[in-house]
Amino acid sequence: MFRNFRINIFIYYFLTVNAFLAILHYFLAVIEVENIFILAVVLICFSILGGVMISKLAIDPLQEYIESLQNLSKETLHELNLPISTIITNSQMLQKNIQNEKDLKRLSRIQSACGMLSERYNELDYMIKKQTSSKIKESFSLDDLVQKRVNFLKSIYPQIEFVLELEKTQIFNDSKGLSKVIDNIIDNGVKYAPNSNKYDIKLKDNTLHFQDYGCGMDELELIQIFDNYYQSDKNMQGFGIGLSMVKRFCDTQDIELNFKSKPEYGTTVLLKFKDN
Repeated sequence: MFRNFRINIFIYYFLTVNAFLAILHYFLAVIEVENIFILAVVLICFSILGGVMISKLAIDPLQEYIESLQNLSKETLHELNLPISTIITNSQMLQKNIQNEKDLKRLSRIQSACGMLSERYNELDYMIKKQTSSKIKESFSLDDLVQKRVNFLKSIYPQIEFVLELEKTQIFNDSKGLSKVIDNIIDNGVKYAPNSNKYDIKLKDNTLHFQDYGCGMDELELIQIFDNYYQSDKNMQGFGIGLSMVKRFCDTQDIELNFKSKPEYGTTVLLKFKDN
């Protein structure tokens, strides 16, 4: 598609430039126009027409391509909803009748995997809505959201003891985007604290405190943490884009983001929300 697209743009641009030069030659050499103002008006009108045609030729195929991708995403999302709901409903019904401990463990793993799949579904739904609306905000309980994210992450990190101190806090923000931010911050804290099984989260005075007890960072590393693809430990899994996404979200949502860290003592991440 894009190869033909480039060829079409090149051909149209080539023809436009040559037509522009031919008109200029015609006015100057053939009919010998001496009024510069008339010549300038004609050339400007032709330039505007050529610019409009080139921009239309460039944008229309891309717009059609993006719209087809969006439609495909929406249709795929719709088709995923039924099997996910079916698995969740039937696993809950089966759980009531199963007594064998081994079968219960297997069913628990199925439910956990389905929960992760449901999370990916919600993320895809959020991304599609984000494409059509620049701001997705609602009023919600921040302490409930943090508790919900921790409950989900417990299934991924069963070895971690999450110590929560959450003050009742109501905010107006993007709950889905904030969920991704919370997941990324906790995931980084756990990942860079392999020798610690404790993680503290405190919510007080409209400020979220995330405290890990890992390797920590020096001042040079703190400067680089928001760079795309930066990882202080190259052996870690991932692509190094989590914290850059966190900062981008906080900047757009007017959330004050701060990092405090010291080598061998761990890292504290602060999210300060404005009073409603």
